[in-house]
Amino acid sequence: MQQQKSVAIVGSGLVGSLLAIFLRNQGHHVTVFDRRQDVRKVEFSGRSINLAMSNRGWKALRGAGIEDEIRKLALPLDKRAMHVEGKELYFQKYGGEGEAIYSISRGVLNRRMIDLAEKAGAVFKFEEKIWDVDMREAKLYSGESEKSEWKEYQFDLIFGADGAFSRIRHKMQRQSRFDYSQHFIDVGYKELTISANEDGSHKLDKASFHIWPRGEFMLIAMPNLNGSFTCTLFMPFEGEVSFESIKTEGEADQFFEKYFPDIKHEISNLKRDFFNNPTSAMVTIKCFPWSYYDKITLVGDSAHAIVPFYGQGMNAGFEDISVLNEKMNKYGDDWEMIFQEYQNERKTNADAISELSYRNFVEMSSKTADPMFLLRKKIEKRFAEKHPNQWVPLYSRVTFSDHPYAEALQIGDLQKAVMDSIMTIPNIKTKWDSEEVEKEILLTIERLNK
Repeated sequence: MQQQKSVAIVGSGLVGSLLAIFLRNQGHHVTVFDRRQDVRKVEFSGRSINLAMSNRGWKALRGAGIEDEIRKLALPLDKRAMHVEGKELYFQKYGGEGEAIYSISRGVLNRRMIDLAEKAGAVFKFEEKIWDVDMREAKLYSGESEKSEWKEYQFDLIFGADGAFSRIRHKMQRQSRFDYSQHFIDVGYKELTISANEDGSHKLDKASFHIWPRGEFMLIAMPNLNGSFTCTLFMPFEGEVSFESIKTEGEADQFFEKYFPDIKHEISNLKRDFFNNPTSAMVTIKCFPWSYYDKITLVGDSAHAIVPFYGQGMNAGFEDISVLNEKMNKYGDDWEMIFQEYQNERKTNADAISELSYRNFVEMSSKTADPMFLLRKKIEKRFAEKHPNQWVPLYSRVTFSDHPYAEALQIGDLQKAVMDSIMTIPNIKTKWDSEEVEKEILLTIERLNK
């Protein structure tokens, strides 16, 4: 147990709520501020992408003592279901026996995490917007508007967990030599729904992450406990096939009938959600440093917002909290060392998963329908099964381990170079499972490692 501190967390989302539990477990007084209403009292917004909990997330929840509670909300997905145009539905296993990602509704999880944080003793102040922060003195200022009279709160420590457009980080950006960048991709997303059958069962395979790759755009679907699927349509904002180009119900009918004929029985639901739900943007944010004056630091999207195409946004944020807790256990009350090691260790890994997430968008939307890409994956899978000490697939290294993201990126680049070479072998389509190819992979690995 550390010396008891008065701690503020700005942001009651998933990462802020988990941090509140860890800090309470360390014996600190914790107050969580959020400008929004209590999400437990409002209908969710229609801006959600279902979450894919994987090893890093479960590890953090286990450390907080709440893993068993959260597993009640999750459905295991052990494979992708590929809905490729002109082909029969086929499946791709994610990893080895027992390896799966877990589908969880963001809204359901956030509500439960707040409940658990309150149960642990954290105090939540909803509809209280933070307008300013004194980083040297660890003071927060809240009020109804920027020009209204503000309340002043004094704390020992402040954590910014207030998302990609963090007010806490905004204050840090005024500091000399603070590095900051943001990049919006040209693709937006919209939440859609596939309803449950009348008996409450799922209309699609409930143990799969469903993908409809269509080149410049794609649809994904993840199951919910109530039999429905939360779908996300990723598509350019502008262009020939884009959110901008679909203005009428007739155009929406034509779009869904043409590109998603296997779920045409759901067009009325998809069309309703298409026009009712907002189109949201996706941004990558990088910054540094994350900490100032041994009193304030950033966690989660406030420090490193990423695009969602590796399913690691929440997992990376949860891993932030795991690492913070490790540093607290290591250094006790030396917050200078806690924050310094935390930010240095996490920054490198945050940059790595940001890069991996963007690359995975290209893979998911277009390459998964490419026969040569599929052959490449078959070769990798066969080699990994025969030489598990030589080759762990990049996806498995990111999703089913807690090895650093930076290490996964580095090894993934090496594996890409190996496979680029292998795919140039003459007649690779006919000899892909031969000993000749296997030996060539081993020789290429040895050569590139020198």
